[in-house]
Amino acid sequence: MSAQFDVVVIGAGPGGYVSAVHASQLGLKVAVIEKDNPCGVCLNWGCIPSKNLIHQAEMFHAMKAMEAVGVSVDRSGLDYSKVQQNSREVVKTLTGGVAAQLKRNKVEMIQGTARITGRGEVTVDGEHKVTARNILVATGSRAMNIPGFEFDEQVVLSSSGILAMTALPKRLVILGAGTIGCEFAYVMNRFGVKVTLVEMADHLLPTEDFETCAVLEKCFKRDGIEILTGTCAKSLEKTAAGATVTVENADGEQVLNAEKVLVVFGREPNTEGLGLQEMGVKLDERGYVEIGDYYQTHSPGIYAIGDITRTPALAHVASAEGEIAVEHMAGHSPASKRVDPDLVPSAIYCEPQVAGFGLREDFARAEGIEVKKATFAYPGAGKTIAVGKPDGRVKVLCDPDTDELLGGAHIVGHNATELIHELLLVKSAELLPEDVSGMIHAHPTISETIMECMRNINGKAIHG
Repeated sequence: MSAQFDVVVIGAGPGGYVSAVHASQLGLKVAVIEKDNPCGVCLNWGCIPSKNLIHQAEMFHAMKAMEAVGVSVDRSGLDYSKVQQNSREVVKTLTGGVAAQLKRNKVEMIQGTARITGRGEVTVDGEHKVTARNILVATGSRAMNIPGFEFDEQVVLSSSGILAMTALPKRLVILGAGTIGCEFAYVMNRFGVKVTLVEMADHLLPTEDFETCAVLEKCFKRDGIEILTGTCAKSLEKTAAGATVTVENADGEQVLNAEKVLVVFGREPNTEGLGLQEMGVKLDERGYVEIGDYYQTHSPGIYAIGDITRTPALAHVASAEGEIAVEHMAGHSPASKRVDPDLVPSAIYCEPQVAGFGLREDFARAEGIEVKKATFAYPGAGKTIAVGKPDGRVKVLCDPDTDELLGGAHIVGHNATELIHELLLVKSAELLPEDVSGMIHAHPTISETIMECMRNINGKAIHG
């Protein structure tokens, strides 16, 4: 094991391994220390396996649609253990690819538990010491365990527990209708599970645009998902048949019965046991690392990125933050000191998909910000009808005087997570609506909804 490095990265998730590769590309000598499997929660127990399950759920559900053309498909032979196995094979392929990428870029991979024990010093498993000019902490987060709703991964599941599940329950209650809750509600519903989705806020996906979420809620209800918004989970009791969950809303208390309960109330940072506070790194009351420009902590030579900071808890954010941090370590001048949260796209992969970035209309109203709103409904683009995906809309918020996009763009509908990047480019490049509406979009494509929405800023949509 080499002992001296320019950079030691603690954690090999999307933030850590991307940082390590980029640092090596900048000519730095790099090591990554990881106590579990490379690639972190995202590739092992998050983004990648869940998207594979979504894909398989879509294929399973699509079989029923073949009846419209006279084809009968017997779907009774579903073996969910094989579905789960397929998702693990995808994980194995991708994590193997990342390990090879680290090796190809001459990043030294060190297996073990890291603790910062001195200035520029990290001890692995309490005995092996490595030193570095800079230390980057990218240890990510874990599912939040709430008293009374503790995970046992048999009946009460975390997001990792439901990904490890090899048999489908007949009934599933999901507590929390954020990204994870909505994606698994969609997957389980498509596989025939009776799903109840409980959310304390007044609409699904509380961090997304309310009008966008209304379209998703309508589709979920049509597909048979029971939705209880404005509803608080009061207690959970395990039973011989699974569990009962007592919830409360304006109509009073209700008891929900289920074989399994997925609890996705949120996540918390993995900052314990790293020696951060002993080194002068400041943590807030919930354990998040306080950072400054270039993701530097209060302790010189120690940087922090990703879910352990108060920045958006998304894999693509952690990766971008890591690149900024290591460029600063290498003496380069990054394009920005921090990731701009208003230019970070969100992506939720149920059907219809939800994506967005920047200013929300409800926030603008609350802050007294004047905006010009334009929307365009999916059915106005012929391809949405042709492929049977008419549920959706594009929404943008613009400056009422200049029509410049204010950084508020929200899409619900088929391929929304791909389409959002055209609007993100519009904002980043400071383009005007006519720059987009005057650009020829291929017909028929779903991207025509973007063109028409930009035309609609001034009420000139052709098909709206």
